Amino acid sequence: MRIALLGGTGDIGQGLALRFAHDTDHEVIIGSRDPEKAREAVAEYEETLDSRGVDAKITGFVNEMAADRADVVVLSVPPYYAGDTVEAVADSLDEDTILVTPAVGMQGDEDGLHYHPPGTGSVTQLVAERAPEDVPVVGAFHNLAADALSNLDNELDLDTLLVADDDDAKETVRNLSNEIEGLRALDSGPLANAAEVESVTPLVINIAKYNEELHDVGVKFL
Repeated sequence: MRIALLGGTGDIGQGLALRFAHDTDHEVIIGSRDPEKAREAVAEYEETLDSRGVDAKITGFVNEMAADRADVVVLSVPPYYAGDTVEAVADSLDEDTILVTPAVGMQGDEDGLHYHPPGTGSVTQLVAERAPEDVPVVGAFHNLAADALSNLDNELDLDTLLVADDDDAKETVRNLSNEIEGLRALDSGPLANAAEVESVTPLVINIAKYNEELHDVGVKFL
C-alpha cells in the first residue's frame, strides 16, 4: 500500500512517516507544496532510518503528485490549511483513495489550549465537506504527540480513535494503524462523533504543559 503524507515535512507528518517506514512494509510518500522541501525531508528521514538499519522506500513530491500516487492520503497539515489542501489535490483523489485527517482546531491563551472547531463542528467534518463526494474520509491520529512518534527510541503504548461513515475505509485505516508497533486503533463511530475525539487533543496537550514528566502523554483506554 502507498501512504502519502501531505505536509509530510511537518511534525506530525515526520512522526507518521518514520513510524510507517520503520514498522511496516508500506511505501511512504512525502508531499509538500514545495517539492524540493519534500525531497529534503525524504533525505532526512532516510538517514534516520538508515542509522537504525532500516532500508525503507520513501519518495517526495509536490502534494498533488503525492496524492495521485497513494492509496491512503493523510492530511498532516495545520487545521487552517486542511480544507484548502483537500481542494488543491481533489483531482488526484478518487473513490479508491482513503483521505485521513488528524487535524484539530485549537486556540491558545496563558492557561493553555482550548478546542476551537470550525463552523462545520469539527475539522474532520470540514474535510469531508470539501472532499470529492465519492472519497471516503477517516479521522485518525488526532491525539498523538508528534515528538513521541518521531523519536523511534520511544516505545509507544497508545490508542488512536477513528471516526468515519465508510466502514470499509475505517477498517483499512484501523489495520494500517495497528501495524505501527505500540499503537491501537479504536472505533469511535461516525464522522458526527469527530468533535468529541478532536477535543481530547487540547486536553492531552494541557496535561503535558502542567506535568513535566508527561511531556509525550497520549491516551490509552483500559
